[in-house]
Amino acid sequence: MPDGAVPLAGGPLWFTEADRLSRDAASEPVAAADLPATVRDQLSAPRGDICGLTARPGLLIGIVNVTPDSFSDGGLHDAEGAGAAHGRKLADEGADILDIGGESTRPGATPVPRDEEIARVRPVIADLADALPDMPLSIDTRHAAVAAAAFDAGATLFNDVTALRHDPEALALAADRAGMVCLMHSAADPQTMQDDPRYGHVLLDVYDHLAERVAVAEAAGIPRSRILVDPGIGFGKTLDHNLALLRGLSLFHGLGCAVLLGASRKRFIGTLTGVDAAPARVPGSVAVAYEALSQGVQVLRVHDIAQTRQAVQIWRALHEREGQEQA
Repeated sequence: MPDGAVPLAGGPLWFTEADRLSRDAASEPVAAADLPATVRDQLSAPRGDICGLTARPGLLIGIVNVTPDSFSDGGLHDAEGAGAAHGRKLADEGADILDIGGESTRPGATPVPRDEEIARVRPVIADLADALPDMPLSIDTRHAAVAAAAFDAGATLFNDVTALRHDPEALALAADRAGMVCLMHSAADPQTMQDDPRYGHVLLDVYDHLAERVAVAEAAGIPRSRILVDPGIGFGKTLDHNLALLRGLSLFHGLGCAVLLGASRKRFIGTLTGVDAAPARVPGSVAVAYEALSQGVQVLRVHDIAQTRQAVQIWRALHEREGQEQA
């Protein structure tokens, strides 16, 4: 690293200056050495293990949707045994963590009764916990009762698209039982979140919301080392909002938590490329993943593990080997 450079989140990337953002003025560069010590430390400190895995850019969470209506793969893995089989396939392709969800949160999705959601996810998690005892498992849910059933079956990560706001019992449950939690930014609920979303400054608004949720989680007894933050691409955001967040992903390292990005196959990729069918958006998804890696994002939540794993391997060869580090 050159003189004055600071490592980004303890990883192979570094920076010599940062942009100071403002809601009412243009951004201005600040030398890394001139940043307040608390800010510099939050940006640079190594992150703790993620579900027992060493924190580094490019950990992959494989998506296992056992739903009839998810935007990309609804109905493909909800038959008996299909969800666990898909999870095993993703593990064989190189997934580091598997995320099991039983309720679609796509725009316009209809809520699922808790008992039905539990019936969808619990047997899949139990099967995967038995078949893959060393594989960390995540439950993708807004509901404390569903998360509790998932923890009983073998899950350890609580991935909540509402940042533990939807269910009043979720925060205490996460503090008591979850190994880690993922706090995601979302606006409104799935049925209304895409109804003309507006922000004063999308990067700062999302950052401030996540900072508030991290503070709430800490106050409940969940340390930052157990928290992932996710800017929530596509959850109450326009195309321009999504692009602004992707350009500014490195900002979220300032929260002092590992960063997770879930942009796989999402609508904005189709809008930009003219590819309507979600399963055909794999190349665009990999391109977004590579941009995230180049901003030090530690965790990528994706449908297509094999393809994204190749991109991660190339990125790591370029950036993690001695003498090859660059920002």
